[in-house]
Amino acid sequence: MIKKMICMVLLLLAAVPPHQPSAQRLIVTDQTNSETIMHQHFSLSPIGEVWIDQEKLHLLMERLSKQVYREPVNARLDDKGTIVPAELGTILDRQTFLEQFYSFYYGNESGVIHVPTKSIYPKVDSELLAEISTKEVGRFTTYYRENNKERSHNIVLAAKAIDNHVVFPGEKFSFNDVVGRRTKERGYKRAPVIVRGELAEDIGGGICQVSSTLFNAVNLKGVQIIERYSHSRRVPYVPPGKDATVSWWGPDFVFKNQYNQPILIRAASKHGKMTVRIFSSEAIEIKGAFY
Repeated sequence: MIKKMICMVLLLLAAVPPHQPSAQRLIVTDQTNSETIMHQHFSLSPIGEVWIDQEKLHLLMERLSKQVYREPVNARLDDKGTIVPAELGTILDRQTFLEQFYSFYYGNESGVIHVPTKSIYPKVDSELLAEISTKEVGRFTTYYRENNKERSHNIVLAAKAIDNHVVFPGEKFSFNDVVGRRTKERGYKRAPVIVRGELAEDIGGGICQVSSTLFNAVNLKGVQIIERYSHSRRVPYVPPGKDATVSWWGPDFVFKNQYNQPILIRAASKHGKMTVRIFSSEAIEIKGAFY
């Protein structure tokens, strides 16, 4: 690509007269934004208008990238088990934009560029989701006091964060990466937590029940537990030694999918009951093993 662009620039340079008109305008527009840029603003002074200021061009492309970027959305299952189709994402088509920009810069006329984009395909489409939601391979349920509103609220939030997450073969799942930082701004509330063996209150209290429920659901032959820590004191919602404590600045719960198929996490929390179910396709097997 770089060689192609260099050749194109050299050909354009050969065809360009020594002095280019500097009053040329270029309108750069997408569906929601429009801006006008001047030819001379991208000339590399004091060398002259023949050479482009690559730093300014890079900054322009970075700004356009942020304007048009739209993250793809994976297909998912709703509360009734119906597949909600995936959505394509959008990214700047940099090569096409550069070709159009060079054509303007080394031409003699003003012009308009409609920002070129490319589609980003989601990792999980409806077809894949339908295939990996057919066979339940793991399940675990825990219970909590629903009248503890703050703790219940946090459990519901964390359960939603891991629900519909797909872990591909050979891929690692990090609870902290998937759930994200537990903050007041993200909706988490202060609730009881265990700190150094003592009960205290902190933002996000209760999410360890979600990570512990998940641990017991994925404690399967085809799942390798990479990182797991127990609480410093016994917790009431799982058997002794079967918990997985997590915190943003501390312990994480990490596992790796060693099956030959992706696994789908379904998590739900309602009326004092927290359940995690693990699904995959009918063709699931441990890599290198048959059963």
